[in-house]
Amino acid sequence: MEGDVPAAAAAHYQPASPPRDACVYNSCYCEENIWKLCEYIKNHDQYPLEECYAVFISNERKMIPIWKQQARPGDGPVIWDYHVVLLHVSSGGQSFIYDLDTVLPFPCPFDTYVEDAFKSDEDIHPQFRRKFRVIRADSYLKNFASDRSHMKDSSGNWREPPPSYPCIETGGTSPVNNFLRFKEIKSSSPSCCCLAFAQ
Repeated sequence: MEGDVPAAAAAHYQPASPPRDACVYNSCYCEENIWKLCEYIKNHDQYPLEECYAVFISNERKMIPIWKQQARPGDGPVIWDYHVVLLHVSSGGQSFIYDLDTVLPFPCPFDTYVEDAFKSDEDIHPQFRRKFRVIRADSYLKNFASDRSHMKDSSGNWREPPPSYPCIETGGTSPVNNFLRFKEIKSSSPSCCCLAFAQ
């Protein structure tokens, strides 16, 4: 059933988050959605925060395909400039992906998510292959900040309505857009195989 972890994978796993519809969510602000999810996990202390990671997905061309996204009903992919998900490497032996934009279960077993949402790099033109930056959740909470300027057009208008809560500020700094540093994907960044450790 959509929205629930498949029974076999969920037998000994309790989600680290509230149900999907109870999570903080703003369309097109995935980096903030995942920051808020990391904050929830830290505050509720169900799992060690050290088991969780923010995963930035992009490439040099800022064009990456991800399947099974709410923004694209049907079988085709959404082409994002970047996307952010949460990875929980559970001490119970199974890892899970938390993606608030997917139609896959929430959370989704790692293997299922990789197979259904990423497909195979062999089927993707090299210029669209995804690269990953994996950041420890505690570091993400401590260092991420965004002034949301990347979501404004050249006239200063919002491309998508911003979240109602204030900009995320960390480390006692003003909300500088260090978000851009977090999502920077360099040519040396590993491709999908870098997530194999999580299986």
